[in-house]
Amino acid sequence: MKDVFGKALRDYHNNNYTEDIITSTSISEEDTLPLPYLFRTYKDMPKLEQKALDLAKGSVLDVGCGSGSHALYLQKKGLTVKGIDISEGAIFVAKARGLEHVEMVSILAETETFDTILILMNGTGIFQTLNQVSQHLKHLKSLLNPNGQILIDSSDIQYMYEDDDGGIWMDTNADYYGELDYYISYKGESEDPMKWLYLDFDRLKLACETVGLECEKVMDGEHFDYLARIVAPHH
Repeated sequence: MKDVFGKALRDYHNNNYTEDIITSTSISEEDTLPLPYLFRTYKDMPKLEQKALDLAKGSVLDVGCGSGSHALYLQKKGLTVKGIDISEGAIFVAKARGLEHVEMVSILAETETFDTILILMNGTGIFQTLNQVSQHLKHLKSLLNPNGQILIDSSDIQYMYEDDDGGIWMDTNADYYGELDYYISYKGESEDPMKWLYLDFDRLKLACETVGLECEKVMDGEHFDYLARIVAPHH
């Protein structure tokens, strides 16, 4: 991994902000991801993220913490928060911004347990493909303390396949329509493409049920997105 994302975060943190990250997917054109957005405060966050932060309790794991914006807000509120990310630059910046517990580790390698696990900004992306969802959910379940919760957001991107008449064009032989290749570049340097999964709520709920978790929708966002809360059932 070239850690293009981490370089961008470092630049912004070091007041060397001259351009934004460029993103695209296998089904969408280039788009900019403004660096200031990755350093946003609570008041500038989408309602889904604000709601997730409001629901966070106890000891918290922030998965894919990036520059630490979500984790820092919760830490200031007095919660114990650990941020993890696979980007070295993100870890450096989150630490530099004052996040006390940060580790460069992938979610599947995490072993501590928590009361709240936050997986935000199209959190299901980290599952990569539909056939890896169960494995991730089983592992996440093992990281939950009794009465613990997972707060995760995603989008149903079927709308991206609609034509002007509202008809849906997709290859019925292809994999699940929420599986995309995700490309990012910054200052002319491109990261290797990542697999990224946008998971609709019904499929997330079903996947949770198959591994013995309960999943409820907390709220819908403004654009086909939703926040879900996942818990282990009480016995």
